[in-house]
Parts: sequence; C-alpha cells; structure tokens
Amino acid sequence: MAFEDIGVDLDGHVAIVEMRRPPNNFLDVELLGNLATTLEELDRDPQCRAVVLAAQGKHFCAGGNLKQRLETEARGEKFVPAKRHPYKEARRLIATRKPIVAAVQGAAIGAGLGLAVFPDFRVTCAEARFAANFTAIGFHPGFGLTVTLPRLVGHQKARWLMLTGQRIGGEEAFAIGLADRLVEQSQVRAVAIEMAREIAKAAPLSVQATRETLNAGLIAEFRVATEREAFEQNWLRETNDYKEGVEASSARRDPDFTGT
Repeated sequence: MAFEDIGVDLDGHVAIVEMRRPPNNFLDVELLGNLATTLEELDRDPQCRAVVLAAQGKHFCAGGNLKQRLETEARGEKFVPAKRHPYKEARRLIATRKPIVAAVQGAAIGAGLGLAVFPDFRVTCAEARFAANFTAIGFHPGFGLTVTLPRLVGHQKARWLMLTGQRIGGEEAFAIGLADRLVEQSQVRAVAIEMAREIAKAAPLSVQATRETLNAGLIAEFRVATEREAFEQNWLRETNDYKEGVEASSARRDPDFTGT
C-alpha cells in the first residue's frame, strides 16, 4: 500500500521505510497506522529480510503535536479525538516480525523516542537529541517506554530519564546503550543500511525465530504498559500543569508547575 507520508524503497533484501513529514515528522495516529500497515506488508514480503526506519528532514521524530489540541479548545472548538487510539497502532508496530534498524539523525522526543526505541537497533550521531520529556510537560510517559526504555538502558537510567524528562545528545545515548552506533550525521542512514544488510545475510527464518525468542513476553508487557500509560495520560491531560507544560514548551520557557 502507498501512503503520502511513508516512502518504501526495497534495496536487495533491505527495505528503507522513510517517514515523510519534514522537518519534525510529528507523530499522530494516522502516521502510526500507516507505519504499522507498511511493516505488516513487509512481513509478508519474502524479498524483505530487514528494515531501516528513517525520516526526511531535520528530525527523526519530534513527538506529537501536543499544542494542537490546546489551541483547538482555546478557540472554543471541541477537540475530536481520532477514531483509532495511537497505542493500538503502536502495538501493531511492536508485533511486526522483521528486524528493524532505526536511523536517528536528529531529535527523537517524547512519542518520537518511543518510535526510535521499538526497533532492534539504532544508529545515531552527536547532533541527535533524545528525551522522554513527558514529566517536563506535566504528562505521563507513553508509547510503551515504561517497558522498552528500561530494557535498553537499565532500570535506573530509564527511571532518571523519565522522572526528569532530561534531554541527552547522541554521544550520551551511545554511552548508555540507547544507541548502538555513533557516526557522522551524514553517515547515519548509510550505516543503518549496512547493519540491515548484515542481518539480511543470515538465514531469514532463523533470524525471525531468534528475534521472537529474544522478544518473548515483550508484546504482552507492551500492551499492559500502554493501557496503564493511556489511563494516566487521560487524567493528567486535564490538569493545569499539563496545559502549562505544553504552553511553556511551545514558548521555549521554563514551566511554572503548581501541582494542580
């Protein structure tokens, strides 16, 4: 299937899946659904043995456009949520079967970090930025990060990143295990493709079977985590601190949280 905001290029046994919403590649349920459908189609394509997840523009994914809902409500209009829940689409992503290498050339923030973390490997550069910035805007971590991030960097490092919302660069991401390769920015996608080609050289059925063993329990844990995350996000979205956090982030100023 062809989508305006998703490009697919099959190079030998490697599929390059590119998000095309530059410069920020803001994430919403439509983009998530299109990504999930694309990856499911590649699961059914025997020619594809590995995937590179990449993005056009300056950033890999700067998260969701949170200010949009607040602006809609501020105009006195009713915000109409999407018919599909984004985390249901995220569960489709985590359940796909082909190994994935993410090429993170810029920011991966909030839900964008979740999108960068679900693949098997990450290639990044010093210029990239990573943040689970949810608490910094009065929100709760989402996209299953309460499960996927500790698996990558360990419980204590993940706890620090999520409780503080601290933003880290590519070098620190590589040092703590959040990224697997640190290269020049101009080489991020090329190196990700090289890694995918290395995976694609191995026997595809055994690669998929091994990946499923390594991911044992992850899909169930991801479902439980996203259900809990969605519950917490729903009530926090109605707080004054969340509104202040989003507005402060958009204005690039420090928030003044009141605990209400």
